Amino acid sequence: MVFKKKDKFAVMLHNISSNLQEAANFFADYRLQNVTDLKIFSETMKEFETKGDTYVHEVIKELNNAFITPIEREDILSLTISMDDVLDGLEHTSALFEMYNITDADEFMLKFSEALKGCANEIQDAVVLLSTKKLLQIREHAIKIKDYESKCDGIQRQSIKHLFSVEKDPIKIIQYKEIYENLENVADYCQNVANTLETIIMKNA
Repeated sequence: MVFKKKDKFAVMLHNISSNLQEAANFFADYRLQNVTDLKIFSETMKEFETKGDTYVHEVIKELNNAFITPIEREDILSLTISMDDVLDGLEHTSALFEMYNITDADEFMLKFSEALKGCANEIQDAVVLLSTKKLLQIREHAIKIKDYESKCDGIQRQSIKHLFSVEKDPIKIIQYKEIYENLENVADYCQNVANTLETIIMKNA
């Protein structure tokens, strides 16, 4: 059994993926110019994260109450948690920007952001396909997510190399390195979503 069109789990997973997509788009497209922007940036990301937590709690509550689920409970929970990890990672990174007063996102941060935005768009497309039972078509989106994650690996290597070659301030080195590493962690969380989607395909297609 796979999701019916109006299945409550399909609706809840779609809510989570849509919220993640909106958050990732905001994260990538918002342009920081001053300290006031930083506050708006981090507070807005916190709102997305809080909404995401509400959706996660709804899924867990429904899983506990449901007698039968359209796919295995652990797969619904795994997909829910893995998407939430991506959102949590983005929110945490936005908090670091504010904490360190970084208003000048560099080219590497922008490249990371665009790749993560791409991941979120692929996740959204995959969840829509899941709810309409088009399981085999999900695989191409899982592959694209993994391609973005691989791209982020390269961006991280380039960013660290560049940082140590041009930056002399040890405090800035620590701060920027932490942000690069957090953004790479978010890409890893996106790959976890792709892995979960592939597991669901394997079990249900």
